[in-house]
Amino acid sequence: MSALLPWLAWLRAFHVMSFVAWMAGIFYLPRLYVYHSQVAPGTAESARFQIMERRLLRGIMNPAMIATLLFGGLMASVPGIIDWDAPWWWAKLLGVFGLFAFHGACSKWRRDFEQDRRLHSERFYRIANEVPTLLMALIVIMIIVRPGG
Repeated sequence: MSALLPWLAWLRAFHVMSFVAWMAGIFYLPRLYVYHSQVAPGTAESARFQIMERRLLRGIMNPAMIATLLFGGLMASVPGIIDWDAPWWWAKLLGVFGLFAFHGACSKWRRDFEQDRRLHSERFYRIANEVPTLLMALIVIMIIVRPGG
């Protein structure tokens, strides 16, 4: 029996709270990029967006992502919690890897804005803003419904 089993409900609670905080940031940051792309580089308004984006990424999203990974990993380490043969688990994991990739892309875009490089259009960020919603839907459906297994 795993030493973590008595703590499973706590791990789950902290995992969900971390995930919610991460998702809040990952929903909002691309929206900031939409607004940031509408202002001229080098302006006070652009500098204000740079501060907001940096604080959101470093102060909320990064810690929440790390906590989500930590608590999820601890839960996954409890024997018998995950059926490694179930297809839903692998689909959920694919969605999580997608969120990590999107988080990394958001980080790169923030650095571009920080350097006043405008590599993408407002439309690009509007479309990108929908990606985390699709990934979250995949993850939640796989965890709650567990289709195919």
